[in-house]
Amino acid sequence: MNAVLIAPHKYVQGSDVLAEAGSLIAAIGKKPLVLWDKKVKAIVGKTLLASLAAAKLKVTDVAFKGDSTHAEADRVAGLAAKAKADVIIGVGGGKALDTAKAAAAATKARVVTIPTIASNDSPTSSYTVWYDEKGNCMGFESWGVNPDLVLVDTRVIANGPVQAFVAGMGDALATWIEARVCLQTRSPNLAGGVSTQAAMALAQLACDILLEYGLEAKRAVEKKVVTPAVEKVVEANVLLSGVGFESGGVATAHMIANCLPSLPECHKLMHGQEVGFGIISQLCLEEDVEVEEIYEIVDFEIAVGLPVTFADLGLAGVKRSRLEPIGKICAGEGSLCQAHPFKVTPESVVDAMIAADALGTARKRLTTEPQRR
Repeated sequence: MNAVLIAPHKYVQGSDVLAEAGSLIAAIGKKPLVLWDKKVKAIVGKTLLASLAAAKLKVTDVAFKGDSTHAEADRVAGLAAKAKADVIIGVGGGKALDTAKAAAAATKARVVTIPTIASNDSPTSSYTVWYDEKGNCMGFESWGVNPDLVLVDTRVIANGPVQAFVAGMGDALATWIEARVCLQTRSPNLAGGVSTQAAMALAQLACDILLEYGLEAKRAVEKKVVTPAVEKVVEANVLLSGVGFESGGVATAHMIANCLPSLPECHKLMHGQEVGFGIISQLCLEEDVEVEEIYEIVDFEIAVGLPVTFADLGLAGVKRSRLEPIGKICAGEGSLCQAHPFKVTPESVVDAMIAADALGTARKRLTTEPQRR
């Protein structure tokens, strides 16, 4: 199998860079369709629309309905075709960006992603994660090309919800932990080959940056300021994780995360929060991981506020029987869990989730109880 790496055509990150959107997008298309919801438009609309107007671009403004469903993507594609849009700009969170990518693929338009939160690695990827009308994850689909432009304004990110910023760290933290499993077994990545050394280096760099700068960056975002730590972590959350996950591969952490929305209690969680718990579950499943590394990862997640227990997920006291369907899906044919160099069973997945909860509970206790001399 060939080694394959894919990435966006251009990535631009900086404080207040949104004001440069018009000149950057004018090099891509002349009739942009902007997809965003009312809340996002209220935050960045004035700056973005002014920049597009200054570049003399003819804008079609479309309100996003909130979920990346097939119906929503079809609706947006229809509006894009009617307006003869040659570039679709997704602005906001991952679902708006994923819908923009799907609509662009359907209309053969080019695509720009402008994340307003650094909560996941959707901005750089070729994929759309599909949901149904009830919020259940229905799988994902690649369009074969990555965005033409990813524009990341760190001033906007720093003024966004801290919870979203932390969720992005959860999604990014999984990148190295999963990619090294895929490399070990030469499992195919999401780019249609096996990982390159470049992808592995980016994945590991994302993990290193998070462990070193993640907590400091969170403190800065709590104060709504942009610091070098914030810039580093935003790049880890968006670019390094985005290229790393797609060109490195994913495993159990994401498989469990994709299953958690099937439980109603988890519907309010962000994807990266679900991945955070999935990471610990995967580490408890693996056969050759050092305990000290597990402790380091769990303690980091506790420090920044990622879920490490069932209670954190809203599943306090959950019965094993409610977790068994997740175990069956994870052990099923075509599961991402097949990337591991050992057989994954329904029982081992549920055991790992229960062990992760116990570990998270124990490590939390160490951080809250006074230490005896």
